Amino acid sequence: MIADCANLAAFVDGHLPPEAHEGFLAHLTGCEACGVRFHDLLQLDVLGRLAMEGTGSPQAALEAAPLPDAAPAPLPLPPPEPVRPGRRPWRVAGGLALAVGMAAVTGLPGRTAREAPLPWRASAANRPLEARLTYAAVGGHRPYVPQRGALPEVTPLPLRELVALEDREDWHGLSTAYLLSGDPRQALTWLQRAPATPDLDSDRAVAAVGLGAAKAGEQGPLDEALRLLEGTLRARPDHPQALWNRALVLRDMDLPLLAADSFEAVAKQGEPGWSAEAAARARVLREKTQARGRAWKQAQAATQDLMTDPGARLPLEEAGKLPGIVRVAFYDAVRAAASRDAVLRLHPLAEALDRAYGGTRLREYVTRVAEHDFRRRGPLARDYARFTQDKHPSRETFLEALRRSGEDDLYVGALGYELNQGRPVDVEAFVRAADGLGDPWFHLIAEQTRANREVQDGQWWKAEARVLEALRTCEAQRLAYRCARLQLWLSDMYLQELHRPADAWVHAVRGWQLAKQTEEWELERQFLQALGQVARLGHALPTASAYLRESLARTPEDPKQRSYVHRNLANVAWLGFRIDEAREEMEQTLESGGPLGMAGALVLSDLARFGPLDGAADAMRRTLTELRRTATRPGERALTDFIEGQFELERDRTAGRGLLWSAITQAEQWPADANARRARGYAHAALISEAGRTGAFAEALVLVERQLRVSSVPDTCVLAVSVQHERTVAVVRGATGEVLGSLDSGRTAPLGKETSGLVPAPLQQALRDCAHVEVLAPPPVNGLPGLLPPDMAWSYRVGRGATAGLGPKEGAHLVVAGVDAPAALGLPRLAPMEPPSRIDPRRVTLEGTRATPSRVLEALGTATEVEIHTHGVFSPELSDASLLVLSPEGDGRYALTADQVRSRKLSGAPLVLLAACGAAHTAPFPHESFSLPVAFVEAGARAVLAATVAIPDTAGRFFDAVRERIRAGVLPSIALRDERRQWLSASPDAGWVRDVLLFE
Repeated sequence: MIADCANLAAFVDGHLPPEAHEGFLAHLTGCEACGVRFHDLLQLDVLGRLAMEGTGSPQAALEAAPLPDAAPAPLPLPPPEPVRPGRRPWRVAGGLALAVGMAAVTGLPGRTAREAPLPWRASAANRPLEARLTYAAVGGHRPYVPQRGALPEVTPLPLRELVALEDREDWHGLSTAYLLSGDPRQALTWLQRAPATPDLDSDRAVAAVGLGAAKAGEQGPLDEALRLLEGTLRARPDHPQALWNRALVLRDMDLPLLAADSFEAVAKQGEPGWSAEAAARARVLREKTQARGRAWKQAQAATQDLMTDPGARLPLEEAGKLPGIVRVAFYDAVRAAASRDAVLRLHPLAEALDRAYGGTRLREYVTRVAEHDFRRRGPLARDYARFTQDKHPSRETFLEALRRSGEDDLYVGALGYELNQGRPVDVEAFVRAADGLGDPWFHLIAEQTRANREVQDGQWWKAEARVLEALRTCEAQRLAYRCARLQLWLSDMYLQELHRPADAWVHAVRGWQLAKQTEEWELERQFLQALGQVARLGHALPTASAYLRESLARTPEDPKQRSYVHRNLANVAWLGFRIDEAREEMEQTLESGGPLGMAGALVLSDLARFGPLDGAADAMRRTLTELRRTATRPGERALTDFIEGQFELERDRTAGRGLLWSAITQAEQWPADANARRARGYAHAALISEAGRTGAFAEALVLVERQLRVSSVPDTCVLAVSVQHERTVAVVRGATGEVLGSLDSGRTAPLGKETSGLVPAPLQQALRDCAHVEVLAPPPVNGLPGLLPPDMAWSYRVGRGATAGLGPKEGAHLVVAGVDAPAALGLPRLAPMEPPSRIDPRRVTLEGTRATPSRVLEALGTATEVEIHTHGVFSPELSDASLLVLSPEGDGRYALTADQVRSRKLSGAPLVLLAACGAAHTAPFPHESFSLPVAFVEAGARAVLAATVAIPDTAGRFFDAVRERIRAGVLPSIALRDERRQWLSASPDAGWVRDVLLFE
């Protein structure tokens, strides 16, 4: 040990001869007597020093030097996803060796008893992180200068100081060192050893963002960082580091006004250095953003008088910068021009727009209109201006006159205005006339109008295909404004009609990027709100709140926007179990006097359980009347009945139950309608909670069976669990057939990723004599682990008949393995599968480049057993449930998703083994189950085994052993339990086997 210290000192000081480096490193690598912790730190420092000198690899330092003895293993890196537009990683200085520019700041107030000065020298005068850390010894302000190019000259850390930190169990100090050295993965490892405190959660957020930067920028890290920071600020609203770091996260989410607010909160605290930098950052963010807003508003204002003022200035400069809104106004100006000269006056504006878009279409339009007979067109043009200002005395008469006039551009403009105002028009006449103009701009409007009609008729698949094709046309014609409008339409359709947030997210982000590129300020705001809705459905609640608040910060003076944002913020607060905040947001909504809409009425209905709000009953009555007047889809009508029924339950139980059953009866007639599915799920949950509240547990069990549409439920050994926000109803039919139940109305946080404790101990005990337990669990419980102890045999029941008596079937045994995952995902190649324990003549294997989604889907159709050994990924950008990574097709597609599986017919009723990390991850939707296992069962699988967590390479042996037990005739749930017992007995640390679930 002493010799090692001396040699290390000589190495660090540059006195160890270069020819001795290799031997010294080899000694460290093989040393067993050095003391594990000290040896590892020595090796890490030496390799880091060699890396800085260009004679060693920083990666080798991490690969060669294991973590200190007491530390947990490094966090596994999930695969990188495509970069989320608008987000950029924080810059982190320093190499992987522990060589950092840390200030020797001592004697700072606020240091805990465990924290101590870090006497590490630094030659640099700047701080290496843009973020702020909470360790007191590094709390002083120093300027931040982004790293540009090669690694800077740095001094290795004294190893004795690192050992001292570990000896003191100063996990905070060690994590700080790793963060400053640019290694967020190791920082998170040490932070896991430390308690959860507001300070450390702020540092965890910094590590989460740094980890995301190392992974090429996936969606999750900024969302997770924002969640951690919001938690810190709820505990301490003036927390300076969390405020600062939140500002950085919001900036990187491209939410500059909220970021400026957060920086300004730091500036007000008067910290030396930090306050001045925060104020400067806030000023830049706010001024730059507001300048863009002013430019758009000025351009819009410049177009307002074109129809009514013959001498209005032509917005020629604005046409080059914001051609979208100027083109909209240009068409109206031409239509309202009452003379040839008035039309020709617009020729320079047409030329400016043609330069922006390319071509000569608008100049030709001006020339063509100027040749019309203005003795006929002139009066119609003047009436058109009055019509669009709602000043015409007879709208129907005017529209009929335009239809017969032959002035098709005026007719299209007038019908389009009526459509935008939500008034009934002859849609077929409009789309024919719009297409007849021969202008792609109006063809795209016509296609969107046709799609609206198809959605109203319930033919969403036609609408989807139509708008996707229109989007391709739009992009080819370089009509960016119309492209953004189509992206917004798709996002809204996927959210409102189909409940497909992943698809909605894709189009909302693409449209948001397009709106920002074209500086369409108003469209940006609309896309922010769409992104907020996607985040809300994905339960990324701080992210949802941030998007919504940023949208309001852009138009704070608009009462309609205030009403919209506050009622949606009320929903976000409700989902986060912040009841008082939800009530405050709803009070602001009610005070605004704006309409509640479906979302606001739903939250008001939920909040009724927590006492009345002033004016809520009147507001609900007005809103329901309006919703029923405008509801054109059956699902909307069913959802309206649910809202009223839930609201009435607290005032008139009989009336409330009647409305809830009305909602269910209507909804069941329209299973393809997303709103109908919501109404059915929500209404069942409300009735089950009400049954639990009155002690009618037998009724609650029947309601759960009805909601899940299951049949042939056994008379014994059944567990039903239903969660409705803060209420949990659990019912068992034990081994003797006796029904027992419980109601818990005290939940104060979202359900989370597991369900231990959800079923009270007395109810679990009533199931102890059961050989097998069928679990009936509507969403959001379905698919979560921990519902019953691991030594019990149980499975989630997903529709259709029971699986008792099902044994091995004849047919192909499909095995998917050895997948060539796309290199861009950065996924490690899985170890080769062990050969089967016995010869299997029906085994069919898809490996390597042959294991593509299309081939796997084709083979699934007739297989009777399926094993898929690959990586599982949860990616909101691609699917609302976990997906399986397969080898890419020729066009690059690599994902096998729940939607693709659900669309197949699995005629072989296979047993499916998903040996992939997190393959059972379920989307957090409260009204319908959405996961890969559920999709396989719905497609025809008789049973599915999948894990909700990361699994090791050895998992293949576990799944193979369970399958062999099932082949021998053992019930799947018993086979799973028995193999789990055996594994845990041999390897108690194999905790992942507890999270392997069975779906039947």
